[in-house]
Amino acid sequence: MSMSDPLADMCTRIRNAVMAKHESVRVPASKVKRAIADVLQSEGFIAGYSEEQDGSRSYLRLRLNYVSDQQSAIGGIRRVSRPGLRVYVNKREIPRVYGGLGVAIMSTSSGVMTGQEAWRRNVGGEVLCYVW
Repeated sequence: MSMSDPLADMCTRIRNAVMAKHESVRVPASKVKRAIADVLQSEGFIAGYSEEQDGSRSYLRLRLNYVSDQQSAIGGIRRVSRPGLRVYVNKREIPRVYGGLGVAIMSTSSGVMTGQEAWRRNVGGEVLCYVW
């Protein structure tokens, strides 16, 4: 199966797992997805992740973080930049998600990081997704 936007697929899998109250979700692995998982873990949206092998394919198992038995740490996740419309911002245009309650995950020349970290480092880049 050919997938035109693997990051949108990752966001959709996470969103569906949160809505179904799953303990974990499995997504196909890549360097960018690993970096996004690192950001999600450091911001407290997921409890952690591990790498799994299934034959020749590699997957990431994301353990979702729940504040209480019913309430997930991830209220929502949305893909911003997509293959048909890339969204690039400079340092002064970095968006704030839900007035600072959420994070914008960005791909910069210094790696994948939150919008706040990109602002601190004085770099811009591509806005990958919003998580709140």
